[in-house]
Amino acid sequence: MRSAYVDAVMLESRAGELAGRSIKGETKREWIDLAISCIDLTTLEGRDSPGRVRSLCAKARTPLPGSDAPAVAAVCLYPNLVGIARIALRGSSVRVASVATAFPAGQAALSVKLADTEQALEAGAEEIDMVIDRGAFLSGDERRVADEIAAVKTRCADRHLKVILETGELGSYTAIRRACDIALEAGADTIKSSTGKIGTNATFPTALAMCDALAEFFRRTGLRRGLKLAGGIRTTKQALGYLAILNETLGASWMSPASFRLGASSLLDDLLLQRERVRTGHYTRPERIPKD
Repeated sequence: MRSAYVDAVMLESRAGELAGRSIKGETKREWIDLAISCIDLTTLEGRDSPGRVRSLCAKARTPLPGSDAPAVAAVCLYPNLVGIARIALRGSSVRVASVATAFPAGQAALSVKLADTEQALEAGAEEIDMVIDRGAFLSGDERRVADEIAAVKTRCADRHLKVILETGELGSYTAIRRACDIALEAGADTIKSSTGKIGTNATFPTALAMCDALAEFFRRTGLRRGLKLAGGIRTTKQALGYLAILNETLGASWMSPASFRLGASSLLDDLLLQRERVRTGHYTRPERIPKD
């Protein structure tokens, strides 16, 4: 299928208008809790250790001890740490997600990418975050991109596949829209903006372009696919802006962890601080928030 041309000026103007809407009162309280429940609490560093993963999982289960703050949606980590997270999260609602397919560059043979995926699945990952081959996409080899997504989805079977587009490397909003369309047609359960490993990550216009792709796919097929925004999302104000875009373009049925995720590490702390401020009029003591 052909993808829509995206007018950058109009997209940026529309995104700024939607994300800039004031969220107050009960809606703000509800959306802060929604944002917490949609977080993929993430650690993807060379210094990751079993102890750090256990601490992250404890925080994912109980973000603010002594409060009714919801658990996050998932933890996201490297395949070799999935087994540790599965044990730490046993009995909770928090899912285990793993990056795969030669994350973050995606520069490997398909056999290597599939083996990477298999390692994560065998360790118990419930969700896979794969990266597309941006080099293939930018050189016009869209068939390769689509075939690799389809192959990974086949391996994932009924487990959830998020396809990372690395939108900051794609060059234009029209290219981002095209990458969204390819991923959705190839079987992505969720399209994801970024790895968080380059300078340009999620932005409001990018989120809007991705929402427009999801809306069109739903109109054509009747199938609801998810959105994950990641990279550089650190404040409650940003999170609420993304939720406003999601609500206005896709509607209330997308406003849940089943259809929307925020990939973040530091965002949760700010959401918890703002949550207490909205509910009590005072910020919680920082030492109440568990360290990850």
